[in-house]
Amino acid sequence: MIQRLAVLLLALLLPAVSCAQDALVPGTDYFVIEGGQPYRPLKGKIEVVEVFSYWCIHCAHFQPQVDAWKRKLPADVRFSYVPAVFYDNDPFARAFFAAESNGALASTHDALFDAVHVRQTLAKNATVDELAGFYALHGFNGAKMRAAMQTPAVEAQLAHAKTFALRSGIPSTPALVVNGKYRVEGRTAADRLRIASALIAMERKANR
Repeated sequence: MIQRLAVLLLALLLPAVSCAQDALVPGTDYFVIEGGQPYRPLKGKIEVVEVFSYWCIHCAHFQPQVDAWKRKLPADVRFSYVPAVFYDNDPFARAFFAAESNGALASTHDALFDAVHVRQTLAKNATVDELAGFYALHGFNGAKMRAAMQTPAVEAQLAHAKTFALRSGIPSTPALVVNGKYRVEGRTAADRLRIASALIAMERKANR
């Protein structure tokens, strides 16, 4: 009888233990961003931003995993890539915004990581001209892309991305930020995505 009661008690406690293990720990799993703001107006969405750099090898390794993860996100979640602007004239950040505004991002995002880290046809300090040549090889007008990288619109986007990263306290790339409020921590890529998923659920519950 005592053994049966012990088994029953253990069965009742296991879900609670599991929930405790899955619970997020502020300061360990994520940090609350004081005065944080979303990258773009939420408009009823939950925003997940990845701050990344094309020349960052860790971002290159993270890209296939985050790409598979974001494809499964529900309709109320908006995922955005935001290039890290560690210095104002970063050609790779310029290239990202030029590609985004000219419909080139979807077909070249992975390819640019590949060119830098696998094929090594682009250096980590590639110039605007070299990046324009990369886009030309992928079917886009190189001269148009070169010009797009140096427009006032791109200058404004660079400033906005830099402000967002500084406000969010981004120490390195890749970094995930949820709703401009939470900076994801985690030791591995899988761990960061798990934490991001839990923060999405937490925000969804708070918005109900």
